Amino acid sequence: MAELVTMPKLGFDMAEGTLVRWVKAEGDSVKKSEVIAEIETDKATVEVESGAEGIMFRHVVDENTTLPVNAPIAVIAAEGEEPSEDDINALIKNAGGEPAEEKAEEEHRVKEEKFEAAERKKEEEPRPEPESSSEGEPGVTPAGGKRSSPLARRIAEEHDIDLEDLEGSGPQGRVIKKDVETYLESMRKEGRAEEAETVSKTLQPITAYAVGEVPDDEVIAMSRLRQAIGRRMQDSNQNFPHFYITRSYQTGALMQLRKELNQLLPESDKLSVNDFIIKGVALALRQYPNLNAAIEDEKHIRRFGHVNIGVAVAVQGGLMTIVCRDADQKPLRLIAREIREMAARARDGKVKNEDIQGSTFSISNLGMYGVDDFAAIINPPEAAILAVSAVRDVPVVEGGEIRIGSRMNATLSADHRVTDGAEAAEFMRVLADYFEAPMRLLL
Repeated sequence: MAELVTMPKLGFDMAEGTLVRWVKAEGDSVKKSEVIAEIETDKATVEVESGAEGIMFRHVVDENTTLPVNAPIAVIAAEGEEPSEDDINALIKNAGGEPAEEKAEEEHRVKEEKFEAAERKKEEEPRPEPESSSEGEPGVTPAGGKRSSPLARRIAEEHDIDLEDLEGSGPQGRVIKKDVETYLESMRKEGRAEEAETVSKTLQPITAYAVGEVPDDEVIAMSRLRQAIGRRMQDSNQNFPHFYITRSYQTGALMQLRKELNQLLPESDKLSVNDFIIKGVALALRQYPNLNAAIEDEKHIRRFGHVNIGVAVAVQGGLMTIVCRDADQKPLRLIAREIREMAARARDGKVKNEDIQGSTFSISNLGMYGVDDFAAIINPPEAAILAVSAVRDVPVVEGGEIRIGSRMNATLSADHRVTDGAEAAEFMRVLADYFEAPMRLLL
């Protein structure tokens, strides 16, 4: 029997998504859990897996179509099945959508309106001058219709790079992030340093100006990811009664154990400090379930059975939280491998749904930036988040003498509706048991 595929809800605050690419064409065989399409959300580009097995019978929508959650996107039929238009329309109506013919007409109308608006805008705008003088801007056009990944398109659009100038190294000549970066580097090597600087100016950490020179104001569009982060953090900061507890941890033993373990591991399996932190936090949460929880409604708190640790990862345009599931039950080496693989997918814009959903507690680690201390905003709907700073060698007093010791600060931000200061302080103390006697993390 034919089954309808709908726009998945990839997060509690997701309202819509854009179908950027069909992986399975009409007529292709589909196995359960196979990737059939790529969906772009506020957070990332996510691969959508099929929940049915059979034949990709019908694409209900075209690529680059934005739809609300649960809107129909495809029909998968059983082998040899030929659903009629009435059958398909009945499936769509049962899902709360429009019949396919009506939907197609509406989409055609919208596309025509958009095309006419774009044509009018072209006529109204003055045509750009060809590149000639050394003082002018390079004659590039915004990213267009060449096959490319969403991340590559976004970067190209932000920096006025014409994708037609790029050679794609992805599948079927698809332009990916690496190609855009290679293009910029080639411009510099060819002696077009000024042009490369113009194109990539927002990627440069420091811009030098002559004395007395004041740069012009710059107004840039917020990415969908940045908009989503803004909405979530504003909601959390305004509606979650935060309180904060900071503690300093002795990390000499942890750093020594990490060094010894990494001497036994291949380069691809090295352990980071954050891997130890994830494991320690997960074990401590087992003892303090109120911190591994969320507000269910005005009268109920949901204590999660699984301990799924969300880890903030820096990506183009903001931060994304990837999720290490059941971290309390996994060995350090497996935690390290999973985090490394998910972080790579996040930075390449190829995360899976399970990579970014279902966290019950989050960690934000800025230690790699040399940060001494900071506090993070709770990631809704979770009850707490741990902000971790750099491991440093500092003067400490031990046995009445001043010595050099390894220390790390961490700050817990917690929701006062779910927990209180005493419980949170106990949680931070238990973390010390794991961080300062790290062999416990291997048992």
